Amino acid sequence: MGGLLSLLLFAALFYLMMRFGCGAHMVHGHHPGHGPGAGEGMGGSPGRDPVCGMQVQPGQGYAKLQDGREYRFCSRKCLDQFEADPGRYISSGRS
Repeated sequence: MGGLLSLLLFAALFYLMMRFGCGAHMVHGHHPGHGPGAGEGMGGSPGRDPVCGMQVQPGQGYAKLQDGREYRFCSRKCLDQFEADPGRYISSGRS
């Protein structure tokens, strides 16, 4: 009986850690500050549209991979302007 109680206690602790602890990102995706995707424009923090400067939430708007970096755009119009001349927006210091 003591072994069964220990097993149930361990299972409950394991469940709570995976559900609410740092292991939760394995189930629900990365949360800010952990692993790849923790930088601006990826993961949980908002990115900034390099064309107009608007903040774009992760998973919203449009994305473009340029020179190994993901850029996020608020609209298709901003993405089209970026694709026409990426150097203009990358070298301007805004990201």
